[in-house]
This record gives sequence, structure tokens and C-alpha cells, in this order.
Amino acid sequence: MNTIKIFDTTLRDGEQSPGCSMTIDEKIKVATQLDKLGVDIIEAGFAAASPGDFEAISKISEVVKNSYVCSLARALDNDIRKAGEAVSKANHKRIHTFIATSPIHMEYKLKMTPDEVIRRAVKAVEYAKTFVEDVEFSCEDAGRSEMSFLKEIIAAVIEAGATTINIPDTVGYTMPWEFGAQIKELVEFVNNKAIISVHCHNDLGLATANSIQAVKNGARQVECTINGIGERAGNAALEEVAMIMKTRKDIFSDVKTNINTKEIYKTSRLITSITGIEPQPNKAIVGKNAFAHESGIHQDGVLKHRDTYEIMSAEDIGLEKNNSIVLGKHSGRHAFSDKLKELGYELSEIELNKAFDRFKLLADKKKDIFDEDIIAIINDEMINHNKMYELISLQLADCSNGLASAAASVKFEDKVLTDAAIGEGTIDAVFKVIDRITGYSGELISYKVDSVTEGKDALAKVTVKVIFDESKPAILGHGLNIDTMTASARAYLNALNSFLVSKDLLTSCKVSYKDKI
Repeated sequence: MNTIKIFDTTLRDGEQSPGCSMTIDEKIKVATQLDKLGVDIIEAGFAAASPGDFEAISKISEVVKNSYVCSLARALDNDIRKAGEAVSKANHKRIHTFIATSPIHMEYKLKMTPDEVIRRAVKAVEYAKTFVEDVEFSCEDAGRSEMSFLKEIIAAVIEAGATTINIPDTVGYTMPWEFGAQIKELVEFVNNKAIISVHCHNDLGLATANSIQAVKNGARQVECTINGIGERAGNAALEEVAMIMKTRKDIFSDVKTNINTKEIYKTSRLITSITGIEPQPNKAIVGKNAFAHESGIHQDGVLKHRDTYEIMSAEDIGLEKNNSIVLGKHSGRHAFSDKLKELGYELSEIELNKAFDRFKLLADKKKDIFDEDIIAIINDEMINHNKMYELISLQLADCSNGLASAAASVKFEDKVLTDAAIGEGTIDAVFKVIDRITGYSGELISYKVDSVTEGKDALAKVTVKVIFDESKPAILGHGLNIDTMTASARAYLNALNSFLVSKDLLTSCKVSYKDKI
């Protein structure tokens, strides 16, 4: 069987989706999970874009064991050098360089002639080969490029040493039959001298369809993202591509992927927890309703025989068939540890102890503990491990005809500081008291609350976006608690902690805090 390589660009193209920026620690966690998921290539970022991207790629290169680690680079010497340096410590490394090939891009964006574009592409590939053996070249906006020119530049870069040729539908413009025909012609032209890859955007809702059509016509690499996140309408969703080939073996009998599909759901939830962007409920494979049946006819059919309305099983993507209540407040540490292993988590002793403590606190307040609750706790611990400022207690008061007030105790190092504030509403009061305690004033850009499970005792998952420095981008913060106000306070503190870590302001933070004492 032919193996279809899965090239995951969640950390590069996916992060370019508005609101999806990640810290270096978050990127490392995602990369580690992608490696466990079985993706063949992880595009870890764009090394020349910023020092943060360079550092993230470098650190990911050190921790990823099996997947290739790749950096994007424009067809420029500086970009390629940065990419080569960033991936240098990876067990398996790749540089992905690109230049636009469509007439509209060459004329209006590059302001270069076709001959100049070819010369630039060849030079870029040759330079990339001095850093790595595995070089991928992309014809940006290939979907709107002329076939004769595509063949000319592809032949030139293969001669220069490119091992993978990527054909992106950069603006999501082509129809599946058009894209399939284009790929078939290019596969025949390349004649096994390089792997043909595809990178499809979802502007017309066709990213997955185009990717699958490309595979049927000879493409042997698909570029995609978890949950389909990415610029504009996003990219082809990895979970859709993988499950189509797994489910429709009658059509894809000659191809397979290396994806461990039982890690799909866990990976999806990790991305959701970090970015705060929940897939729509009816999202294929990973949406909340993907395996739900409300229609009486459907329910009756599924109860009689699952295959009547389910073409794949929830277990295939890592969900338990009966994912409700296994643990409760009387469950012990051993049972909790076994449950984590069943869900696919391998924690250190310290991590296990922290997660178990949070589980016991939740079990005292919540009657029924679901798998989703446990997954949410684990993800929250992973995201919120940098607790420079940690919420100890929160007390609120509000009434319909007066101002809301909040009193809070926050721990920093071995000190606990308590203060109070009033605000125009409870949330405003909570955030203002944190501002008073920490000495940092944040501007709330967005605030979102989601329920982890159903029921009035469900865990609240709060995501905030806050600006602490007008010259810097907004920071995402995440908080989890059965009490929405406590979850909100934790989310705000998480955003502040991420801001301080990312901007290396820990020293000034300590001075500010001790001055207040």
C-alpha cells in the first residue's frame, strides 16, 4: 500500500487564524501531541517571522522524536538560513520554501517576470539543500497558475534538489474535478522524481474534497490542520482527511496514513483548549454532535444496529462508547490513574498528583464526572502550569440596584496579597481587583464561556483575550472551574501569566509585587 504523508501545519498556517496565536510552551505541547498522533511532518512555524517563532521551532526540534520538523521560508537567503538553523537539532528535518507562480501574484505582488521567479526558486532550493536533505518547494497560488509555467518551474526545482513539490489551492478557488485533473497531469509529468503534495484552503468549503480528489489522482502528501483552523476559512481538516481514508477503504484500498486515529479527539480538544476556538457542534468527526442522534428514527436504528446511522465509531477517534460516569468522589488515586491511561494520558508523578487533587475538588461539588471533565482538567493543567500569580480565593457581592464588588487573594511566590474592588458588574469587579493586586491593568477584548458537559453543575470553561501592553498583541487566557466567576478570574490570571512569560517581565513583576507589600 502507498502511504499518504500527513503534513500538519496547525502550528504555522493554523496559528495564522485570527485568535489562534500560541505561546512557545503551548506550541511544544501541541507538537508533542502531533508526534503521538502520528503525523509525518510537523510544520512548526516560520523561523524568519519572529524570534519567538525561531525559538519555538528550535525547541520543538529537540523534543519531537518521530515526525519530521519543518520550517517555512520564503525564497530568500535570510529566511532559508533561519529555517535551517531552527530545525538543525531535529531527528528528521525539512525546509519548506515557496514563491508565487500565478500570473496575478507574479505581476502585482512579486513584480517579477516568470524567468526571474524560476531563477529565485532554483536558488532557494539549492541553498536549502546546504542545510537539509529534505526540501519541499511550494508553487503559491498553484490553483490559478498556468500549467505550462508550473511544469517549467517544477522541473527546474526538482533538478535543483527539491524532494517534495507542493501544489497549494491558496485561495480555495478550484473545484474538486479541476484540482484532481491538475494533480493527475502534474503527477504524470513529475514521474516519481518527487512527491506531489497538496495544500487546500476552505474558502468555498472544498478543502477536504479537493485534498481527497488529489489523493485519488496520485498526490502522496496532504497538508492540513487540526480542526481545520487556518487563514480566512481555514485549511483541510486533518481529522476529516484521515477518517475518510480509514472509513472508505472500498475507495482507498491502495493507500493508508500513519495517523493513530485514536489520538484524534484528544488532539482536537488540546487545540480547542489552547486557542479557545470550539469547532461548530456539527463539525465532522470532532464536533459535539458528530456521534449524537436526536431523531427518534435515528435513535431506534442505532439501538438496533449501530451501522444503520453510524459509518464510523466514536472509539475510532479516541472517544469511549459510554463516556459518562466512571469516577466519583469516592474513587481513589489508582482508579483515577487507570482512567487517565484509558484516555491516553501519560503523566509524571507530579502532574498526576496535581490532576488528582483537582479531580477530588471537582468530585466534591459535581455529582457526575464525565470523561470530558477529566480531559478538560488535564488540558487546563497543561495550559496553566506557569502560575506566577495564582488565585487562592474569591468573594463576590452584587445587587440589582448597586455596584458589584469583588475581594480576592492571589498568591505570588510565598506571599498572599488580598484586596478588593468595585466594578460595573461582577466580571468587571473581578478583573479590577486582579489589576489592583498585580499592578498590571488589562483591557478586555473578548470574553467567552463554554460548558464542558451538560447540566447545571457542568464545568465552566472561560476564554478571555486581554491587552496588557498597547504595543503588544492581545493575549489569550483560559480558566476552568465549576463556578463561572472563579473560572473567569483564573482565565484573566492565565492571560497575565502568559504575558509575563512571553515578554520576560518576571523580574519587574516581582519588584512591583514586593513594592505593594
